[in-house]
Amino acid sequence: MSSHSERPTQIEPHTIRQIPMDQRHGRARDLFTIWFGTNLHLLTIVTGALATTVYKLPVLAAVVAIALGNLAGGIFMALHAAQGPRLGVPQMVQTRGQFGSVGAVLVVAIVVIMYIGFLASNMVLAGDSLHQIAPGISSRAMIILVAAITLVTTIYGHDLIHAYARLVAWASGLALLVAFCWVVFVHGLPPDFLSTGQLALAPFCSMVSVAALWQISYAPYVSDYSRYMPYETGARPAFWASYWGCALGSILPMSLGAMLGPLAVGNDIAAALRAYTGAVGSPVIVTLSISICGNNAVNLYCGVLSAITIAQTFTPRWHPGAFARGATAILLLGIALAVGLFAAANFLAAYTDFILLLLYVLVPWTAVNLVDYYLIRHGQYDVADFFSPEGGIYGRFNRPAILCYLLGIAIQLPFVDSPMYTGPLAQLVGGIDISWIVGLLVVSPIYYFMVKAQPVRVTPEWAGQRS
Repeated sequence: MSSHSERPTQIEPHTIRQIPMDQRHGRARDLFTIWFGTNLHLLTIVTGALATTVYKLPVLAAVVAIALGNLAGGIFMALHAAQGPRLGVPQMVQTRGQFGSVGAVLVVAIVVIMYIGFLASNMVLAGDSLHQIAPGISSRAMIILVAAITLVTTIYGHDLIHAYARLVAWASGLALLVAFCWVVFVHGLPPDFLSTGQLALAPFCSMVSVAALWQISYAPYVSDYSRYMPYETGARPAFWASYWGCALGSILPMSLGAMLGPLAVGNDIAAALRAYTGAVGSPVIVTLSISICGNNAVNLYCGVLSAITIAQTFTPRWHPGAFARGATAILLLGIALAVGLFAAANFLAAYTDFILLLLYVLVPWTAVNLVDYYLIRHGQYDVADFFSPEGGIYGRFNRPAILCYLLGIAIQLPFVDSPMYTGPLAQLVGGIDISWIVGLLVVSPIYYFMVKAQPVRVTPEWAGQRS
């Protein structure tokens, strides 16, 4: 049993090693608030606006597509979250159990790039929004301010991020409610508001895919924030708390973004939000911008754990602690800051391309991880062997996992419909992007039968509970 409680004012000593049983703490509802709170920010609103700005959907159809995508994608996200209390290690460390110690490096490196991309996007959006409220301070200075808050939160670590998320869940939830009410009932909507856009199957499915990706892209994060939970938390409570927190926390702000899309001049969603919220616009923008610092801390913290995982693969006797987390955070944040300042001019187009690209590389990893955890090993892993110099029973390379991962990326390409590339099969079906569905349906059974055809050592129940 745990003898610890949350300590947000103390710097977290742990990084990627298994959290000892006597230091576990928290309740399943903490998983609801962290995923609900960290989604209530401007970037989620901008993502929802893609439905009516990029895909030109009517508002009601956009909201339906947003809900369907988030509810479907959230299933995969929450299945990963349920792994944390059992194994007590970050998600990408656990990936060594499927891909091998060195084989996992490819996937982890791609995930680090993802974190840097989201960091850059968040900082640009928050910095520009705050600059519009306080024009006397440059957007670059605001971006640096957001980066500084993000860095401090990450250095303190897990408990402060959870505490920040609980605060944000209330503050940003209230700001979002005020924004909805002001836009609809105080400012009012144009008479033709519900008739704008055109309903078509291809853009509707594409928006479903974007919303599903939003959820699936959290899959590499979630065990990082559930690994401190007591073992007895159980898979079901961890699943449902994470699922509804992330799904509701995404659907609500995305729906607001879809509403603002037809009202935005030049697709500037933050400006439209400020214009249509009148007297409360500045407090709403400030609250949602502060919220984005919490989301950025979530990104940076996970990016640091993943980067440390890569480094520790080649220095297996290294036991990184708080200093390593701080130094790595400074490095990754510096890279993201440079990317964000460079990409600010064409943000919406670059962001659309970025999130669509993520779809194709995360889906096959999700399929491999979930099949291995739930259907093959049933959650029984030898956590100590995740840190073995030679990979322990999981080896340095697990060829079935690596092959299925690469196959999953390749098999999706003909079905891709994005600004960068449209596959031949996507063209045949009118530009409907079903690549993520194809990836899941193909990779999952192939990996299952490839692994079942060879001996798999399943560790005893106690192996996942070592302290």
